[in-house]
Amino acid sequence: MKSRFWLCAIAAGMLAFSGANMSAQGRGHDKDKGNGNGNGNGKKGDDHGSFSDHDRDEMRAWVSANQSHLPPGLAKKDRLPPGLEKQLVVRGTLPPGLQKKIVPVPVELERRLPPPPPDCEHVVIGGHIVLMNRRTSVVLDIFHVEL
Repeated sequence: MKSRFWLCAIAAGMLAFSGANMSAQGRGHDKDKGNGNGNGNGKKGDDHGSFSDHDRDEMRAWVSANQSHLPPGLAKKDRLPPGLEKQLVVRGTLPPGLQKKIVPVPVELERRLPPPPPDCEHVVIGGHIVLMNRRTSVVLDIFHVEL
């Protein structure tokens, strides 16, 4: 009888705790939604290693403005062959064939983007602007440059 009492008490405590935890959701406690405490500014992708909608708009605008003189890695002639293109995936590790094709993002574009997360960098790979972890070579996000 005592064990049944304690089992019910523990279950009730767990339910009460999980209910309190769930009710906190949706009340501005999510860092990514910009709740006014300086933890995020409402842009999708902040602090998670991905491009926000604003970042993508900035990249589109920069490519459009510089389309007549794109740097190496972004020009039409620098596109990846289909076999290598398939290997460039989000959350995937860059194979050696793609690691050899990495080019730094142009300084003018880098200035328009927010700083990358720690240990990450913006790079260009065969017509794509890529956010990648420089230590592990894991691709965090990809922006395909349309020409």
